[in-house]
Amino acid sequence: MTRHANTLARLRADRGGVAMLEFALSLPIVLALGLYGIETANLALLNLKISQITLALADNASRVGTTNTLSQQQLREVDMNDVLQAARLQGAGINLMTNGRITISSLENVQQSYDTAPVQRIHWQRCAGLKSGTAYDSSYGATSSNDGSDGTQANDGILAPNGMGDANAMVSAPSGSGVMFVEVNYLYTPLVGYGIFTPSRIHYVASFIVRDRRVFTQIYNPSPTATASTCNRYTG
Repeated sequence: MTRHANTLARLRADRGGVAMLEFALSLPIVLALGLYGIETANLALLNLKISQITLALADNASRVGTTNTLSQQQLREVDMNDVLQAARLQGAGINLMTNGRITISSLENVQQSYDTAPVQRIHWQRCAGLKSGTAYDSSYGATSSNDGSDGTQANDGILAPNGMGDANAMVSAPSGSGVMFVEVNYLYTPLVGYGIFTPSRIHYVASFIVRDRRVFTQIYNPSPTATASTCNRYTG
C-alpha cells in the first residue's frame, strides 16, 4: 500500500503535462484568431486590388481614342477592347473575369443632331466578365447592344437626367462633355472556408471626365472591324 500511495503522491505532484494541456485547450482559440486574421487581410487586399483596377479602367477609358483631321478624338471599339484587356491582365491573379463583371458606361451631356437641347444620357456600355445577374450586371441602367453604334436617335442609349451612381453619390457629366463611369462587381470566396466569412459581393465604382475633345456621336468601328464588347456578351 505504501508503494501505491507513493506513486499516487508523485502523480499528484507531477506538473509535467500542464503546458501541453493548456496548449490543447487554447489551440482552437489561437487557430480561429489566426484564420480570422488571414481572412481579413485577404479580404482587405482584394478590396484594394479591385478598387485600383476600377480606377485604372475609368482613367484609361477617359483617355483613349484616335485623332481625326479636325483634331478631335474618336473612340473606337478596338480602344475599348484594349482598355478591357488591361483589366484582364491586372485582374488575372484574382480571376476577375471568372468571378466578376465589368461595366463601362459613357455618360454624356451633349446635344446630338436630333436633340433640341443638351441631354444627359448613358449613350453606350461595354462589358467583360462571366458573372451575370442583378448583383453583377449594371446597377445604374442598361443600354442595348446597338446603342452608340451609329449617330441615330434609334441607338442613343437611355436617359439619365440625374446622372449615375448611388443616391447619395450621383455623378453627372459636364455640359458638352462626358464621363466614363466604371462599375466592377466581384464574387468574394473565403480563403479558408465558410466558417468565418461567407461568400459576398465586392462592389466598386469610379468615374473620370473625358480628357480630350472626344466626338460623342458614336463609338466608331472602322475597317478592319473589331468585335465589340457589348454587354449582352459574357466573356472572360
